Amino acid sequence: MAEAEIGLIGLGTMGAALALNIAEKGFPIAVWNRTTEVTRSFHGQAGALAPRIVPTETLEALVAAIKPPRALILMVPAGPAVDAQLEALAPLLDADDLVIDAGNADFHDTNRRTMMDLPFRYLGMGVSGGEEGARHGPAIMGGGTAGDWDRVAHVMTAIAARAEDGTPCAARMGDAGAGHFVKMVHNGIEYADMQMIAEIYGLMRDGLGLDASAISDVFADWNKGVLSSYLIEISAKVTAARDPHTGRAMPDVILDRAGQKGTGRWTAIEAQHLSAPIPVIEAAVMARNVSARLDERHAGDARFGAAPARCDLAIPSLEQALIAGKILCYAQGFTMIASASDRFGWTLDLPGIARVWRAGCIIRSAMLNDMAEALDQDPARNLIMAPVFATLIEDALPALRQVVSQGVAAGHALPALASGLMWFDMMRTSRGTANLIQAQRDFFGAHGFERLDGIDERHGPWSHGA
Repeated sequence: MAEAEIGLIGLGTMGAALALNIAEKGFPIAVWNRTTEVTRSFHGQAGALAPRIVPTETLEALVAAIKPPRALILMVPAGPAVDAQLEALAPLLDADDLVIDAGNADFHDTNRRTMMDLPFRYLGMGVSGGEEGARHGPAIMGGGTAGDWDRVAHVMTAIAARAEDGTPCAARMGDAGAGHFVKMVHNGIEYADMQMIAEIYGLMRDGLGLDASAISDVFADWNKGVLSSYLIEISAKVTAARDPHTGRAMPDVILDRAGQKGTGRWTAIEAQHLSAPIPVIEAAVMARNVSARLDERHAGDARFGAAPARCDLAIPSLEQALIAGKILCYAQGFTMIASASDRFGWTLDLPGIARVWRAGCIIRSAMLNDMAEALDQDPARNLIMAPVFATLIEDALPALRQVVSQGVAAGHALPALASGLMWFDMMRTSRGTANLIQAQRDFFGAHGFERLDGIDERHGPWSHGA
């Protein structure tokens, strides 16, 4: 007999955590995993939540266990696995049943699936916060029709994280792939935020000669101020941790080769299609790619010598540089979201997105409250022009410029911080150098240009054989 309010397929780390969260919030849930033993083990270890969990061993049993009209969450790897699962469910579900893809899907795939002639309803949903968030309260970004979101909104808002004002961090972003797009940009910002923190960590470690314990104290202190955020909080914790095998600081025993699952790269690629400049995120993706080239880096070290040298930088200057870099990065991310809203006709709610990101997700930070307010005041205005952030940038800019210039002069790789500074300098320059590029393009390709003086002539004298 159907008794579950919702179903879930895929009991990996995120799926299992999400299922327990749903059960804990009082919703009976039916679960299925391709490997039956995983399902049994999950149910056996659910403890007091087990009575609200219905383990099933076939897709048919899963569908039969959910009250119609059914809602079913997919937590399977993005890509072909999702398509295969949709195909397997097609003969089992009714037209008014709803399948929710809650994996890290490429929003283009979500758009495609929305346009397919599926024999059931389909909703894309970004879920951020890692295992901890999925278990105790993630940030949730829905994408699909308002009607489909409303059917499950009571569950999603119940399991979502809560901001300090009690608002659930779950909302519908827009149609089709909007939810997965916003989640993708979130992950791109995550890449950039982590990279900038790592660059500042490197300056403290190699430029100032601080050990991990001292760096941890700095991060912990910063977490009490403007930079208060999840990533600064955990940076303090990981630099304080000790390796149980050697007794050394944990960061000192970890290989400096960063992994990635591709969402940051997707953000960088899509930004190019949207003509939305996000150089801080692009620099962070580049840095992860370079980190993977260990053999080449070792060869470079052997040939040219290790780069980082000591530099005379003060801890408050590093804090200010990171504040500026963070604002510039988020400003770029929100501008990209606005560009996508126009391109795809999604009418994305920028202040609403900032509010969804205030808790539960990896990039949650105190700064997002002010960002939401600034976007409420004028969603079309670049965040760097909002009074609160313009003031912060003006105060922090000298430190960012000093940190980048002195750090680079001493051989420190600061791609994200430097990219943010270069973008800002371009954004504050009303007369740049693209006029020369336009002249060059016209010279070799007769592409034409616009004039400053209004004269009706779109080509230079070189076009007339001069």
